[in-house]
Amino acid sequence: MRFLLALLPVVVWGAALAQSPRPEQPAQARVDLIDRIVAVVNKEVITQHELAERMNRVEKELQRRGTSLPARGEIERQVLERLIIEKVQLQYARETGVRVDDLELDRTVSRVAEGNKLSLTEFRQTLERDAIGFDTFREELRNEILMNRLRDREVTGRITVSEGEIENLLLEQSERKDTATEYNIAHILVRVPEQATPEQLESRRARAEEVVKRLREGTEFARLAATYSDAPDALQGGVMGWRSQQRLPELYVEALAGLKPGGISNVFRSAAGFHVLKLLELRGAGAPILVEQAHVRHILARTNDLVSEDEAKRKLLSLRERIVNGVNFAELARLNSDDGSASRGGDLGWIYPGDTVPEFERAFAELKPMDVSQPVKTPFGWHLIQVLERRTADMSSERKRIEARKAILDRKGDEAYQEWLRQLRDRAYVEMRLEER
Repeated sequence: MRFLLALLPVVVWGAALAQSPRPEQPAQARVDLIDRIVAVVNKEVITQHELAERMNRVEKELQRRGTSLPARGEIERQVLERLIIEKVQLQYARETGVRVDDLELDRTVSRVAEGNKLSLTEFRQTLERDAIGFDTFREELRNEILMNRLRDREVTGRITVSEGEIENLLLEQSERKDTATEYNIAHILVRVPEQATPEQLESRRARAEEVVKRLREGTEFARLAATYSDAPDALQGGVMGWRSQQRLPELYVEALAGLKPGGISNVFRSAAGFHVLKLLELRGAGAPILVEQAHVRHILARTNDLVSEDEAKRKLLSLRERIVNGVNFAELARLNSDDGSASRGGDLGWIYPGDTVPEFERAFAELKPMDVSQPVKTPFGWHLIQVLERRTADMSSERKRIEARKAILDRKGDEAYQEWLRQLRDRAYVEMRLEER
């Protein structure tokens, strides 16, 4: 077991541990290195094998993105730090009762496969071609779900947004109709430990200043992010994507002021550490917020101990054939649907993007008005879906309030998450052994 490796700096075959060689052995027993510990995180370890596996995948991803690779030692340091951050989060999740059971994990794996338009067997074969074990993929997916739940509970769930904040943001948006306030940005964070000494502060600031110097000399941003950044997105080139001004911390907005696309900010400091931003693109956000809505109805067949997946699917295939042959969809929905919308003929009304689960939304997005889908599986069961009509409309005032609240949550959440991660990392016992070659 890997936990036991914490007791040994190097693991060797038993023959090498003998105090004196047997007559048939050579004068010096051969020592075969199986694995070694590169870091101790509280009571667990990270091994060279784990680090090498993650390194291999990170390097492949950087190459796929066209990012020139930093020196191997620099990537190694970054990847190890990511593994440490993951380890402390997963330990905390276990200690505080966050769980993902196997049944839920299996359903998520199936949804990932469906999202890639593959059967589960085809998905496994694809992973194997990329040298990723299926069991490894499952456990990494479990860990990702655990960390997302932990963030929701420890950070997002504790953020409050007042009605006054929403009103102020809506007022600010209405006053900035002609202002370009959406930014596509990338960033680098040099994290500062809690209760850092003046020497540590100066060292971290110098590191951030070195980043700015190299960027202005023309070094690729993604490469420097992979080398220097302590942010979770460092190995993805530090790209944060499009953010409205309202979704960014005020410090970011101030740093971006006056920059043109391609511009690099000066170093600035937050509670998490020192930051450097690059403005990739800029666009106006004053146009009306137009979204495509779909008027949708459906028939749901739930599965349970009495109704199998195959039975539910066969039922809907039979109903679909009747609808295609002229039987009224709404009438069949009233008689057969297991959803609360059955009394309305399966009518779900006008749906905004993001209102339904991804499987359902992908299915109706591909339909022309009045077409009927094949049976579609979601976590709720099997569906027949029909789009009655589509329209593009300005968002209602209620919808704008929802979006304003989300923008405030995102802005506060980014800052709070960085600070929470820093505190969690600082509280952990971490012993680095990477240099013990």
